Amino acid sequence: MLTTQAAEQRTVLPHRRWRIAWLLGIGVLINYFDRVNLSVSHGSLIAAFGISNVVFGYLSAAYNWTYAVCQMPMGVILDKWGVRRVQRAGTFLWSVATFAAAAAPTLGGLFGARFLLGVAEAPTFPANAKAIGAWFPAKERSMATSLFDGAAKFASAIGVPLIGIVLIRAGWRWSFALTGALSLAYFLFFWRIYREPHEDVELSEAEREHIAGERGLEGGEAAEIGARPDTPEPSHEAIATARPSSGLFTLLGRKKVLGLALGFGAYNYVFYLLLTWLPSYLSFALHVNLLDSFLYTSVPWFIGTFTDVAIGGWLVDVLVQRGWNASAVRRVVLIGGTAFGLGILGAAHAHDANRALLWISISLGGLSAAAPVGWSLPSLIAAPDDVGKVGGIMNFSSQISGIAAPIITGYVVAARHSYAWAFGVSAIYLVIGIAGYIFLLGRIEPPAEAA
Repeated sequence: MLTTQAAEQRTVLPHRRWRIAWLLGIGVLINYFDRVNLSVSHGSLIAAFGISNVVFGYLSAAYNWTYAVCQMPMGVILDKWGVRRVQRAGTFLWSVATFAAAAAPTLGGLFGARFLLGVAEAPTFPANAKAIGAWFPAKERSMATSLFDGAAKFASAIGVPLIGIVLIRAGWRWSFALTGALSLAYFLFFWRIYREPHEDVELSEAEREHIAGERGLEGGEAAEIGARPDTPEPSHEAIATARPSSGLFTLLGRKKVLGLALGFGAYNYVFYLLLTWLPSYLSFALHVNLLDSFLYTSVPWFIGTFTDVAIGGWLVDVLVQRGWNASAVRRVVLIGGTAFGLGILGAAHAHDANRALLWISISLGGLSAAAPVGWSLPSLIAAPDDVGKVGGIMNFSSQISGIAAPIITGYVVAARHSYAWAFGVSAIYLVIGIAGYIFLLGRIEPPAEAA
């Protein structure tokens, strides 16, 4: 009898929470289509608006300016209003911004659309980190996180060639219109599906207990997850009694938070350098024709998708579930993967596309393995009511890098007529980020257990 019940629970348990993980992954996939369509349109935008590589660097970073500014305020808003309400507004607004880019009559209009897109997409990753923390026990969070973080790489793997084909055949405006339509469809999809665990009437009692019990929750936090949707919600005071929340400036002074922000900023510098400049690097520096550059670009992103899900997601959770030290496993993948990112130095001296793609694949593959571990950390090192704020701090740092990478690369390429120095700058930042992980982040543990 017990064996039958256990088998039934195993059948039921994966359904609801993994549905949420896939929903978040689809959102990031479409979210990054919105981002890569600019890099794909590089040559067309230069021709349409008569801009230089330096101006294109600023245009590539325009999205990140407002995205970065909104990160920490958005973390506070997420902790106050929750994922469902904030992301409903964000997903609708980002579809509006993408349609606005497609219709932009001037360069100023295109800048404005990209600024709006940054505001609209600002909640996405902190909200996803908070949602995973609410829906998954700690031993499952790396895999769940990898589904949305891996989607960021997969979007470039399939998005660059697909959007490139649309651009070649129909023009850059239609490529933006296509991603706008996908964004609007996702808004309707998210509105229909996403609920917090305590709001989901279809969440089984067995899975509800699995989420609450295996997270080791007590007091108000356990009540929040475990309560049926038709029972009164626990008070914020009850939840805070379990693990009190902290102010934004208090969190900014914590070594773990600063180490996470510094390391993830280094990761995102390389990520955005490749996201915004890789097609152009292959086309102009290595003389690969435009269509082939779109196809070549997909190779390292496919590898990054694989390492993200297989190593940073699946392998980490398997080792933790088998009893390995959770902090040690996550630190090895986080630090080791970021160290593999230094492979970008090999691309700095490559003289043919195949060798360049090999080194870029090593770099991006390592960084991608580290990324889902990084995004799982806000819910592992912060109190429940601080996860949004820590995610916002972490993503603020990474978006400063997202601003800097395309602009610095634009200036360096214009001045040196080479990508070698641009890749070298990113390697220096990675070394600093690795030091942040080692000396500031330290052991990965919640605040109540931290020394």
